[in-house]
Amino acid sequence: MPKDTLTITDNRTGSSYEVPVSDGTIKAMDLRQIKVSDDDFGLMTYDPAFMNTAACRSAITYIDGDRGILRYRGYPIEELAEQASFLEVAYLLSEGELPTAPQLETWTRDIKYHTYVHTNIIKFLEGFRYDAHPMGMLLGVIGALSTFYPDAKDVHDPQNRYIQRVRLLAKIPTLAAFVFRQTRGLPYEFPRNDLDYIGNYVNMTFSIGGQHQPNKVLQRALEILLILHADHEQNCSTSAVRAVGSSGVDPFSAISAGIAALYGPLHGGANEAVLRMLDEIGDKKNIPAFIDRVKAGEGRLMGFGHRVYKSYDPRAKLIKRVADEVFSETGLNPKLEIAVELERIALSDEYFIKRKLYPNVDFYSGLIYQAMGYPTEYFTVLFALGRMPGWLAQWEEMLEDKEQKIARPRQVYTGPVQREFVPIERRG
Repeated sequence: MPKDTLTITDNRTGSSYEVPVSDGTIKAMDLRQIKVSDDDFGLMTYDPAFMNTAACRSAITYIDGDRGILRYRGYPIEELAEQASFLEVAYLLSEGELPTAPQLETWTRDIKYHTYVHTNIIKFLEGFRYDAHPMGMLLGVIGALSTFYPDAKDVHDPQNRYIQRVRLLAKIPTLAAFVFRQTRGLPYEFPRNDLDYIGNYVNMTFSIGGQHQPNKVLQRALEILLILHADHEQNCSTSAVRAVGSSGVDPFSAISAGIAALYGPLHGGANEAVLRMLDEIGDKKNIPAFIDRVKAGEGRLMGFGHRVYKSYDPRAKLIKRVADEVFSETGLNPKLEIAVELERIALSDEYFIKRKLYPNVDFYSGLIYQAMGYPTEYFTVLFALGRMPGWLAQWEEMLEDKEQKIARPRQVYTGPVQREFVPIERRG
């Protein structure tokens, strides 16, 4: 008997089936042969929230949650965050290899060429209410870009896809900065292509009257945070990009689906929740009572635990170091003292150790963004800025995967089998 197979015995019929095992998985379609009768649809799997279903093969990001490992294209996240620029990581995710010096020069030049946006986009942004949420504005404006670039619909032309990837990477810093300034009632600051990718974004965000004194420590800290967020396997927003992109739609529309998913408080809004929790605690002396409430089921320890990581999130270790560097520049935030003490107590408490609840990437990132001058409602926009390379790489990979078709999950129907229509005058 072949070793790489699974023998399934259907106790309903007594029949046995040989199902191939590949990469630790079986194909769900192989279960369809398991039937109780000729007119039976066949066996399906039921997996709410895709807790144990691989929807694709991917060579982009590797995660080992038990050992706290995260790698982009095989490179440890620690090495990339320490040594690479954001555009190098974006190239790596997109092209599969770190760029040579000439390749990086071309990549950077192509992105700088596309940083400006059509002036009609400004009118579009000005149409939002004064109190519009920044993430809702970004969602709308990225989706609107599909109407400015009708050529983007030709998703089966590799060269055309490259241009659209470059456009999105080039324009999201501009649009993210415009969104920031729109919420502040500030005039828009246009791109300066004599600056690097991060410096240009920061200048467009914070420049007043054309003047901004860059802080290289804070800019590098922001770059590291964006690298840490650049991709994270098949999370909610990435799955949304792939599912919508599988319809053959242009990348602007597919990416806007990812932004919509990231907008949700269970996904991109987690670092906001950490700050609210720290505000609720208020003082270090209140931490023991807060911990007791969490263990009694009367509250949640935000920024701890992860669907994938069952040990310390490798990104959280890096972010903690970044936090030290940022606060050495900006001065200590009282919330940081609460956060450090909360982490110390939680990591020494058997209740959290047994449940493998360790700090995740969101625990310190919100504190860092706040120290840099970003308001809490803007944090998710920064997340989207960082995640753009991963979304685009996953979209490209999905289109090139011959096994992929338009996403169309099955369901288990639980409604009435058939009912007779009742005219309205007889409905009681």
